[in-house]
Amino acid sequence: MIPNLYRSFDQLSDAARGGAVSIGNFDGVHRGHARLVDRLCEAAARLGGPAVAVTFDPHPAAILRPERQPPRLTTIERRAELLMQLGATHVVVCPVDRDFLQLSAERFFNRVIVQNLRARALVEGPNFFFGREREGDVTVLEQFSREAGIELTVVDPIARDEAMISSSQIRRLLAAGQIAEANSRLTAVYRLSGQVGRGDQRGRHIGFPTANVQQPTTMVPGHGVYATTVRLGDRVYAAATHIGPNPTFGGDTEKIEVHVLDFAGDLYGQWLSVDFLARVRDIAAFDSVQQLREQLRRDVAQVQAIVAEVAP
Repeated sequence: MIPNLYRSFDQLSDAARGGAVSIGNFDGVHRGHARLVDRLCEAAARLGGPAVAVTFDPHPAAILRPERQPPRLTTIERRAELLMQLGATHVVVCPVDRDFLQLSAERFFNRVIVQNLRARALVEGPNFFFGREREGDVTVLEQFSREAGIELTVVDPIARDEAMISSSQIRRLLAAGQIAEANSRLTAVYRLSGQVGRGDQRGRHIGFPTANVQQPTTMVPGHGVYATTVRLGDRVYAAATHIGPNPTFGGDTEKIEVHVLDFAGDLYGQWLSVDFLARVRDIAAFDSVQQLREQLRRDVAQVQAIVAEVAP
């Protein structure tokens, strides 16, 4: 349980009201979000009130366009954890349903910002939209805020390689397996989580046992072998993570297989969080099990070197 994470406006304590507020999906919690939270904290300090980040669950696209909803980059818990590490004092989840999405911009402003949050300051990016069919933009927000006596700060986005940092951009990088590039835009290395299930035990038979992560809660990066870390208890272990099928054995099933280095326990049934540091290589088919073993040894050595150099 995360302190100061509220699953609905009904749960709000008075300590979370009457301060500075920033509203957005905040998925991934990237460097652009970090700039918003930085300005949010400045506004909260001026007012002597809380710094409140408001996120949505589910993503509005899950209701309006379920076939086009983007894969999540962060669970709500991880999102709250990262936002609070940046300085937000409270994180509020705004539950999204069809009735909520039919609110006009004015009703959204009055219900969420004025009545529920009692905001005295707002901090948003220039691409902030709110209300039914995104009818409200920052110009409308400025008008409503002025009439309500609420201070409004509009924060310019951050660009990288001449493109604005966004959750959509990070998803494209992850899909291409460009972990280092994605991480350079995030405020923490990319994390994938899921429960360890039973695999075919083939890795154990060739000397490289793996934890088979199933039903991941966040986006799965593109096919490849990655340098990763996992935390088990109070220790962080280096791990080589394979994403995709196993062509050497003629398999075509998509898998997430995590070989935890220097660990001999049974992880079946456990919840595993995997932090991605770098991409090591493409997946490949080998002519023999011996060739595969030799490549896996090289992978392990490379993973160890990467983790030693860049692990947080």
